Parts: sequence; structure tokens; C-alpha cells
Amino acid sequence: MLSRVRFLCLASLIVAGPATALELPLPPLGEDIVGQIQVIKARYEDTFADLGSANDLGYLEMVAANPGVDPWLPGEGAEVILPTRFILPPGPREGIVINLAEYRLYYFPKGQNVVHTFPLGIGREGWGSPIAHTTIVAKTPNPGWTPPASIRAEHAAEGDPLPAYVPPGPDNPLGPFKFTLGTPGYLIHGSNKKFGIGMRVSHGCFRMLNHNVLTLAKIAPVGTSVRIVNEPYKFGVSAGKVYLEAHAPLSDTGEPSVVDKHTAVINALLKRDELAGSMRLDWDMVREVVAAEDGLPIEIAVPEQALANQEVPLDI
Repeated sequence: MLSRVRFLCLASLIVAGPATALELPLPPLGEDIVGQIQVIKARYEDTFADLGSANDLGYLEMVAANPGVDPWLPGEGAEVILPTRFILPPGPREGIVINLAEYRLYYFPKGQNVVHTFPLGIGREGWGSPIAHTTIVAKTPNPGWTPPASIRAEHAAEGDPLPAYVPPGPDNPLGPFKFTLGTPGYLIHGSNKKFGIGMRVSHGCFRMLNHNVLTLAKIAPVGTSVRIVNEPYKFGVSAGKVYLEAHAPLSDTGEPSVVDKHTAVINALLKRDELAGSMRLDWDMVREVVAAEDGLPIEIAVPEQALANQEVPLDI
């Protein structure tokens, strides 16, 4: 349950109205937030998977933004938050940036003042997607698939043997398009399964909704840089206010400890030199945002005089 203070912060961001494709104008120089949170009323037959596909959102980010709402049957007339406001990932705004912690890809086309953003399925436990800086080295429409020996062995052990080759078509796990990355063995591609986008489901590659991968195929050329990061905590500025967006940290061995979360938050803040050295933050709110891990940008700065004697807490 959101505290009243946090609810008021969130309510100030929400706008009602129809969802639009996630091609968003970049913010002014020195600012970091794009998009607007939206609220829709569910129909009886809606599921989070359907709503995510229709609004360029992944399953887990829909679940995180709507605690207490049944993802399989929200119910006729239920209000559902579409988390379509984002703090841009840290670092250069160029090429493709994939943030594993939010299951999301950002594409900054050269010479254009926009960003395109799409949900991703990423590597599941034991098959983690890499943190890397690479490029798109090839683009292939209607790809066939030759399953690697390791994946064929895994499926055979589970009683679900794979053929040596899967031709292009509706049953192909790569969907209608694939991008080959310079990091050997990794692709960005479509999928023959709607469910699983925005989750840890792959053997390390990046799955996209088919209509999203076809959009990206039209606008991202061979040679585009691809920077893959893992940033569960993103700080950003908008209209002179400081915001924090928190996602559940990824780990193959279990949830990070409280100390790990505290360290990760401080490290994320220190990457923003202009914030770390000059801003007074409401650490109670920071703690609450980190605990919620709902992926929504929340204002965390308070008037300096209210925090004159406050120190950074050790129990985030």
C-alpha cells in the first residue's frame, strides 16, 4: 500500500487518456525524464499481457506498477496504471541502450530529438544476458533458427527435443526479424510467443514484441552501437526537481541484501555528480521508493532547510 505522501507524489504525475506508441521527444538539455504515466480502465477480458502488448510495456513492469491488481483478470472498469514515464538510463544518449534491470531498450536515432523505447525479454537465471558495449553487425528478416547444442541438450533432457533447424515462419522462436550483435552468440529478435516479453525467459538473447522488432528494424542501421547496462536505480531531473526510479535488482543467486541495495543506490547517485554534491534528498522517500520497486519516477527532493541536519541513512 502506498503511503499517503508517496501517493500524492504519484498522483501529480498521472494523466488520463489513450496510450500512444513509445516514440517520445527528448527532454531539454540537463533533464532526464520522458513520457507520462497513464491510467486506463480495464475491460473484462483484459490481462496485463494483452495491455502490455498493446501499449509497448512488459509484463513485470505492469505488475510492479499495479500492486494488488490481478494481472490475469484486473476486472471490468478496474483502473490500471500504464508506467509510460521513464528516467533515461545514465550515459550517452546514442544508439541502443538496454537496461537489464528494467527489461527495456532505448533507441536514440542519430540526428533526431526523440527516443524510442520498447520492452524486452532477457536471459533467465543461469543464462544471464551480458553487460557489454557492442554493435549491430547484421540485420536479417524472416530468420531461420539453428538451435545451439546446449539448448538442444536442455530441451532433450526435458522431453521436448528440438529439430536441428527451424525454418522461418510462425513457429520460429526468432520471430520475423533478428539483429545480430557483435558480442558472439547474442541477438535482438522477435518471438513466436506473446507472453514473456518483459520477463527473464530467454537463453541470454533479447526478445521483443514482433511489431516492436519490425519498427526497430526500419530505423536502426547496421553499425548502431548497443550499450547493455544493469541499472536498477536511476536518478533524474525534470523541471528542477529530482526523481528516483527503482526496479528490482537482478541476481542469479537470489535477492540482494539490504546493504547491497544501499550501496547500489548511493553508487547510482554518485554517477550524477551534479546531484550528489548539491541536492538535499528526502531519504525517507528514497527508502520508500527503493522498497516499492515499482518502476515509477517519484520526486525525492525536499526543501534544503528541512534536511539541514539529516544524514544519509544506512538502512535503505
